[in-house]
Parts: sequence; C-alpha cells; structure tokens
Amino acid sequence: MKTIGMLGGMSWESTSVYYRMINEATKRALGGFHSAPIAMVSVDFAEIEELQQRCDWTASADLLSVNARQIEAAGAELLLICTNTMHKVADEIAAAVKIPLLHIADATASRIIAAGYSKVGLLGTRFTMEEKFYSGRLEQLGLEVLTPNEADRILIHRVIYEELCMGEIRDDSRRDFVSIIDRLSDAGAECVVEGCTEITMLVGPDDVRVPLFDTTAIHAEEAVAMALQ
Repeated sequence: MKTIGMLGGMSWESTSVYYRMINEATKRALGGFHSAPIAMVSVDFAEIEELQQRCDWTASADLLSVNARQIEAAGAELLLICTNTMHKVADEIAAAVKIPLLHIADATASRIIAAGYSKVGLLGTRFTMEEKFYSGRLEQLGLEVLTPNEADRILIHRVIYEELCMGEIRDDSRRDFVSIIDRLSDAGAECVVEGCTEITMLVGPDDVRVPLFDTTAIHAEEAVAMALQ
C-alpha cells in the first residue's frame, strides 16, 4: 500500500476525521491489524485563516507548497489537501511536488455522477460557494451547481468559522443548515455536496430529505483506493 500524504490542520477537527476515515477504509480493505501508512503535516490554521481573510492566496499557496514538499520528503506517494477551501490553490500545490494530488472536487464529482445525479447543491465557505475554483471544476465534469442565497451563504460561512472550526456543534445551527438544504432541494437540487470538511460534524444524512455527499469521507475512501492500486 502506498503512503498517503495528508496536508492537514485546516481545521484539526476535520483532519482528525480524515485520519480516522482513512484508517477505517484501510481496515475494511485489508482486515487484520492493517492501518494506513501516512505522512502528515498539520499546519497552524490561524496563519492560514488570516491569509484567507486577506485573500492573500499567493502567500497561502507558497506556505502550503512548502508543507507539501515536506510531506513528499517524508515518503508520501500521493497527496491530499485535507480541506475543501484550500483547493483554491490546489494547482500551485500540485506543481510544487512530484507525487499525484487527489483533488477533492474530482473525487466527489465522480461519486455523484456514478450515483446518477446531475444537479447538485453546494455548501461550503463563502470562498467555495462564491468562487469558481470548486463549482467550476464540478461543472467541467458535467454537473449543474446551485448555491444558497447571499443571506444563507453568510450564515454558513459564520457557522463554519465561529462554531465548527472551534469544535462547537449547535442544534440551532443544524436546524438552519437543514432549512438551507431544503431550500436548495426546492430549487431543484437532487443532492447536496457538503463542500466543507467540517459540515459533516453538524449535518448527516438522517437530518435531511435529499442525499448528502460527504466530501471528507469520499476523499478519504478514494485516497485509500488510490493507495491500494
């Protein structure tokens, strides 16, 4: 099995979910005492969050590219960016290393298309919902993407940064997210992409009436499949 590289810490709460899911998928595939060989760098999210708020994507790319090279030097044979939002600089990170990068949007789109859906709702940070680095990639792969209205985008972004990234799970925020998902469904979304790795901490498939695509789980499972090839 190839060594999986994890560029994590954005946030550490969701990275811990990645670590668990990767090892669970490895155990299912190989059984026994098997766990995944992993090389990980977990960054200080405060530095990244500050650059995000300044929209300094060049500095973000430079910083994360250094971390990606450290992961490669530690023996990783494929690379995951363990966050949706920082796929904003995925091309720059991929160019900084020689190992393949498994893009979270590509893995998610493949799973959605295989399930027979074509019109998806997208939740995430405002960067993910409002810019084209993520939705545009889904669209290039044949999906139609719907995003929440501006008020809903503001609420989602606030909950992600002020609650979920702090490890805080609130029932009122879960109800708000369910209402937003209902509105996307009413607008024609056949399923919803949880396009922020923290959202799965708040909303699960039993909470809503449409299929949810958990990008964290999909990314982790596809990484294991790639490592086992």
